[in-house]
Amino acid sequence: MESFDVLLVDDEEEFLETLVKRLQKREVNATGVHSGEEALAFLEEKKADVVVLDVRMPGMDGIETLRVLKRQFPLTEVIMLTGHASLEVAIEGMELGAFDYLMKPVEIDDLLYKLQDANKRRSIQLEKIKGMGKL
Repeated sequence: MESFDVLLVDDEEEFLETLVKRLQKREVNATGVHSGEEALAFLEEKKADVVVLDVRMPGMDGIETLRVLKRQFPLTEVIMLTGHASLEVAIEGMELGAFDYLMKPVEIDDLLYKLQDANKRRSIQLEKIKGMGKL
């Protein structure tokens, strides 16, 4: 599996730590932050190929974070993570450019497959841009 960088954004500390550890055990370069603001600050300094973004967070929620993220980092793929009560919000996220969404609690293998698919789409987009001589 090709190596890529994943940023997980969730305000539930225990859930976030567990997910980061489980992905790292599967040799994914995963980092976690606790808010939309932290995610955007992280992306200013470092890169992430794919962001897993919780929909419901205090402060800047997932949808607002997605809007800003796609404007500033359009090639970064985003997977929305949602509880059952906010399925409509996840669909709104797809309309705003999210790659896909997953329901909590998420199965690690399902997340891994989505991450790989999202990274593959990102790679294809990069190749198209390179082919056009824009990078």
